[in-house]
Amino acid sequence: MEGQSVFFQKKILVLGLAKSGFTAASVLHRLGAFVTVNDSRPFKENPEAEALLGMGVTVICGRHPEDLLDEGFGLIIKNPGIPYSNPIISQAETKGIPVWTEVELAYRISKAPMIGITGSNGKTTTTTLLFKMLEAGQKKPLVAGNIGTVASGVAEMAPPDSVIVTELSSFQLKGTEDFRPKISIITNIYEAHLDYHGTIEDYRDSKYKIARNQSPEDWLIYNADQPELSSFAKTTQAAKVPFTLNGRTEAGMSADDKALYWNGEEVIRLADIRLAGRHNLENAAAATAAALLWGCGPDAVTGVLRTFGGVEHRTQFVVERNRRKFYNDSKATNALATKNALEAFRSGIILIAGGLERGHSFEELRPFMDRVKAVVAIGETAGRFIAFAEDCGVGHTAAADDMDEAVQKAVSLSSEGDTVLLSPACASWDQYENFELRGNAFIEAVYKLDDTIF
Repeated sequence: MEGQSVFFQKKILVLGLAKSGFTAASVLHRLGAFVTVNDSRPFKENPEAEALLGMGVTVICGRHPEDLLDEGFGLIIKNPGIPYSNPIISQAETKGIPVWTEVELAYRISKAPMIGITGSNGKTTTTTLLFKMLEAGQKKPLVAGNIGTVASGVAEMAPPDSVIVTELSSFQLKGTEDFRPKISIITNIYEAHLDYHGTIEDYRDSKYKIARNQSPEDWLIYNADQPELSSFAKTTQAAKVPFTLNGRTEAGMSADDKALYWNGEEVIRLADIRLAGRHNLENAAAATAAALLWGCGPDAVTGVLRTFGGVEHRTQFVVERNRRKFYNDSKATNALATKNALEAFRSGIILIAGGLERGHSFEELRPFMDRVKAVVAIGETAGRFIAFAEDCGVGHTAAADDMDEAVQKAVSLSSEGDTVLLSPACASWDQYENFELRGNAFIEAVYKLDDTIF
């Protein structure tokens, strides 16, 4: 933990603003660094740049000058979304200038230990579960990272007796150097973000940086049902804590069709866990392992598992009306995520799906479409999704122009005991600016329903 001395009077370039860049620049300025910020948005459209200029930070907006690195910077903090093909980043690598994301900065200034959570799916649910368990166990947790709170801002203020629970994307981890969480969690690894990483190998290597620097005094919690993760775990120095859903084991977390176990001892019956679905059982297992390792008592863990109904827009239970349950899974922007949602319910699903047309396949859903009683399709892919559903043998299909109509048609196709599930398998951008707005539209439509429609 390096604090002020390392950054004092050091020339640092912050490339790209938004929340992470603004926070990193502000933190570094308070640490006494000579900070320059460069962002592509024009100054007049850039409130973050205006605020930084008011603090005395040098701001260059609206362009990326070719000679920017001639200023003699000793470090670059880049926005995670900026690709490494960016000319400034390429120049920096040629010149030997370190390029970090602000997660590395957070680690170096934090007086509090960190728990890092990554994976292709389940990061946010696992992070939220663990935060709630640590809170119930009075462990003074703070939450940060990809979940919405910038890690360096949290780390700057974190007292030594707290713990920072940090959700981490591959974009963020790729820009780390010495980052070493006390506990690292890898929920799973699937092919993703190849447009950014270029190869699946680079994507995996970026994810694996969460545990590369760990020592035998640290813990790696990993999904032992994925052979590649088990192989990776053998290459690390961290103490290994596997979790599996393929039967009771004597080490780590495990589950069979009856209960969740810690080192072979029952923690909770599966019937008592509120979160639905096998994928959420993975998340519960990973979070439970970390909470128990951090010293939480069993009651703190099981209390959360019995009551936590899900993160917003991720198989989120909304309400039960007239014996129909409504779930918002708007975050399911690809077929894999929707497959996980379908797997959570055995039958009687009225599925609302569709969205931005990317030409992607829905075939991953086919093995679970026999659980779907009816489909209401929305967005650009509506026609293609209906054709797919009918080819899978779904008995009832309909198209809808907006979310109100979709929810009304879904209810009209439902019976008592059914589940109305928004799980689009597509991005939202054809109709909504983001998946959150799409999910909120679904929730609003559900609450607007008149009882006479049932």
